[in-house]
Amino acid sequence: MYHGPEDSSFFQPDAPAARPSLRVGLLGIGTVGAGTFRVLRRNRHEIAGRAGRPIEVTMVAARNLARAADVVGEGVALVDDPMAVVNHPDIDVVVEAVGGTTAARDWVLQAIAQGKHVVTANKALLAVHGSEIFAAAQAQGVSVAFEGAVAVSIPIIKALREGLGANRIEWVAGIINGTTNFILSEMRAKGLAFEQVLQEAQRLGYAEADPSFDVEGVDAAHKASLLAAIAFGTSVQFERAHIEGITGLQAEDIAWAEALGYRVKLLGVVKRREQGIELRVHPTLLPEQHLLAQVNGSMNGIMVQGDACGPTLYYGAGAGSEQTASAVIADLIDVSRLADGRPEQRVPHLGFRPEALRELPVLPMAETRTRYYLRLPLANTPSALAEVSAVLETAGIGLQTLQKKADPARPERQQLVLLTQECRERDLRQALTRIEALASVLGAATLLRVENLE
Repeated sequence: MYHGPEDSSFFQPDAPAARPSLRVGLLGIGTVGAGTFRVLRRNRHEIAGRAGRPIEVTMVAARNLARAADVVGEGVALVDDPMAVVNHPDIDVVVEAVGGTTAARDWVLQAIAQGKHVVTANKALLAVHGSEIFAAAQAQGVSVAFEGAVAVSIPIIKALREGLGANRIEWVAGIINGTTNFILSEMRAKGLAFEQVLQEAQRLGYAEADPSFDVEGVDAAHKASLLAAIAFGTSVQFERAHIEGITGLQAEDIAWAEALGYRVKLLGVVKRREQGIELRVHPTLLPEQHLLAQVNGSMNGIMVQGDACGPTLYYGAGAGSEQTASAVIADLIDVSRLADGRPEQRVPHLGFRPEALRELPVLPMAETRTRYYLRLPLANTPSALAEVSAVLETAGIGLQTLQKKADPARPERQQLVLLTQECRERDLRQALTRIEALASVLGAATLLRVENLE
């Protein structure tokens, strides 16, 4: 029997050489940038263990260098020109944490041209310029990672691109804007008007001084357009999204929805149809027992329906400094793991190989089929209801629920609330035009869509 030397390493392969650190250039040291720096430093050992090497921020671009120095301390180069970071030869990955769609586009495209990987949570940038950015990255063989762009603490991008990769995705629907969900939750709980709750949201920091991107639905539409592209293997088509916000919502309609067994949520909905896809953001009535209807406050929730997996649900914070950092650093870990491999071995930006992407038409809202909530101010006469019902019947629109409520302050008026059966929006809009022309109808109808998401 052979007895080798006592040194047991005789039978062990040489230990692999330690990989050099992944050197990160950070553009912006505000909410997202500072959170990313803090979490990278605090959890550096766990992150290095997962990434296979240390991940270090070595250079930061910031407008306020004194504030940046307070955040990062010593050992990190500080500059006030983002292009100095983007063009620096010793930077491996650029993290864009500034926002916007103009200068950020230039920085990201220049980083790609320099052969650097990019990580961003900038959903507006990718919704508007994503096709250009992804094409440039593909040509250069680098990655653009953006988990933090949608529902930051929820890894929905990875779930759609990888975890559900075996599925034909049928639809995705989600509460993907925390500001509007906080406002709607407070309106329902306290019976307050939109303007009152918006002021409270601004005071608490849930809403910006200019909240229009959130409350008008634009932020949610940016995210929904990215989800649609990944779910269905098509290009990012934000410019074709249907967008409605919550500024016109009345506390009265939220109360009516509650009485009927529903809750109002601002939903991003993307659905696969034979003729194309639906891509829409608008206030929606959900059955109060539905899981998404239970998502309250500033939290986010997303449901995905796949043909093989069935329904899956994702819940978590949709905003926050370290919540966004969690997603940004997850992207950095992926970049670290895959940067040395061949580009064709990486997960494609939109989940599908570029040659497999298809241009799917986005259907106009007129072709959407769903159920509807209608509230009509009517004259308090015996014939008023019959006249409205006759128009809907002629249009082939069935009713599921009908309720009336007299106006105590004005006995000549009443409120009529209807829930329709599923119908095409074009047909309902045409019927509403005829209804609003009736002498017994005393004002414009309020229309909200109803989704069961079964």
